[in-house]
Amino acid sequence: MTENIFALLTQEVRGVLAALVPELPPEALARVQVEPPRDAAHGDMATNAALVAAKPARMPPPKLAAALAEKLVALPMVTEATPAGPGFVNLRLNEDFLRAQVPTVLRAAEAYGNSTLGAGVRANVEYVSANPTGPMHVGHCRGAVVGDALANLMAKAGWHVTKEYYVNDAGNQVAALAWASYWRYLRAITLDADEWNAENTEQRFGVTLQYRGDYLVAVGDALAERFGAGLMPKRLQGGVVPEEETVSAYAPALERGWLVRTAWLDTAREIAVAMMLAEIREDLALLGVAQDVFTSERALVEAGAVEGAVRLLEEKGLIYEGVLEPPKGKTPDDWEPRPQTLFRATDFGDDVDRPLRKSDGTNTYFANDIAYHADKVRRAQQLLIDVWGADHGGYVSRMQSAVRAISDNEVPLEIVLCQIVHVMKAGEPVRMSKRAGTYITLRDLIEEVGRDAVRFTMLTRKSDAQMEFDLDKVVEQSRDNPVFYVQYAHARCRSVLRQAEATDAALTADLAAVPLAALADPAEMALIRRIAAWPRTVESAATAREPHRIAFYLADLAGDFHVLWNRGRDDSTLRFIRAEDPAATKARLALVAATATVIRSGLGVMGVTPVEEMR
Repeated sequence: MTENIFALLTQEVRGVLAALVPELPPEALARVQVEPPRDAAHGDMATNAALVAAKPARMPPPKLAAALAEKLVALPMVTEATPAGPGFVNLRLNEDFLRAQVPTVLRAAEAYGNSTLGAGVRANVEYVSANPTGPMHVGHCRGAVVGDALANLMAKAGWHVTKEYYVNDAGNQVAALAWASYWRYLRAITLDADEWNAENTEQRFGVTLQYRGDYLVAVGDALAERFGAGLMPKRLQGGVVPEEETVSAYAPALERGWLVRTAWLDTAREIAVAMMLAEIREDLALLGVAQDVFTSERALVEAGAVEGAVRLLEEKGLIYEGVLEPPKGKTPDDWEPRPQTLFRATDFGDDVDRPLRKSDGTNTYFANDIAYHADKVRRAQQLLIDVWGADHGGYVSRMQSAVRAISDNEVPLEIVLCQIVHVMKAGEPVRMSKRAGTYITLRDLIEEVGRDAVRFTMLTRKSDAQMEFDLDKVVEQSRDNPVFYVQYAHARCRSVLRQAEATDAALTADLAAVPLAALADPAEMALIRRIAAWPRTVESAATAREPHRIAFYLADLAGDFHVLWNRGRDDSTLRFIRAEDPAATKARLALVAATATVIRSGLGVMGVTPVEEMR
């Protein structure tokens, strides 16, 4: 853990307040906060202590704030304490106290900002979890970056984090993948694209080919190479075949005079899923994402996890047979009241009870998802966080109610929603990928602008806000591009330190021990104040589950550094390296090194590589 001056001041304020109001209840003390004031002109910090304590202290907030200010100004790190507004107290800090944060950063290195806030709580962050039916696309990209950065952030803030990917390899979409892969096999083995075009295949077998992208060509080739003609369908003559030939055959195809064994489709599915998942892992690796756990939905289903989860809910008295009310709003034409197996979701905050089985007796997707989350709870996870696309927003309350039920309200489930991304170039939407057929792939995006630009840019907006990913903007070398602006600040820092090392190695020796009194210019102190806010930023961003705050902080830190850089260009006495003043040079080099350290710490959370020089 490294020093957090906001946490330190919070403890001091609470101590002073407790001495002033001895009868103050602990819950009131716990609500006391010390934060940056809305207007930096008001001071370095502000506290709500008087507002929190006024009622139990039976004292008007302004009066209590005045009494509190008299005590706080006596603290060694406080130079000024001023009552303000309805009961706030603004604080100005001793500049020596602030300057002392520079060696604190240098001694901690990139661990500066690490916290014990999470107290080692085991948190499972599940993200991406795309169906293994095709390449990763831009929508998956945002969820991948947000989830990965959130996991990194929470680990830095003291949670014990597991990164997880849920492989949706069961259900209708994977069945559709099997058919599309089998179709590609037919084209590969016969070398006849006309004979086995999509329309002919759909008519002969009574199916719909949902996935037609060229990415499945490789799957068809792999099936053809491995099995040769062994998976070829058989054309029935006269519509009659021996009974043993129709066992486990696909019925709609059989009705149309074609024998297609379901075992062949299972084979196509297994190989397609394996190849798609390998490609997904490659794409994630290109993005710098490496999950700790990959959990298969099909494996859970085959292991009886769904039945186990339903049985658990039954034992808790949370399953019944009932008839749901018609959907709110417009009732679908095919809706009819019918008995269903229902979960008492309303007992746990949901709007309606939820079906666990379809009318044909098969499980709903919800039942499978309950089994998966029950498995995570069983693995002794104490906090579950799922990162979903915004189109799943209507699914949030039911899933949270299920987790409350299966964990006896002991394991919270939090959902982070990610809105869609519009990719733009030259002011126009980017055309779809030819390979994927219907969307822009993650690999396309990384190849266009690079991994670091993708990751940083995806975190420049709050996840639940729509964003435009401008391919021109993210490679633009200007202040308007936060990716460039932050990387440029780090490169400038490293350039200064390299120059100093080349000039005189003694200048950069043990910068954590040099006197810092020369750091007195307002721009220098502003940069120190920003650096000192990093530990609090980590904690607040982790608590809010908002990794985009890290990008905002780094942009502000880079801005403060560039201001100081430009001040040195206008005023030679503020230059970082001055041969005639080695004491001031060392102090400023310490500040430059601390700035670079915090930028690296922040970029590490974001999964972005800091650059040594701009090219």
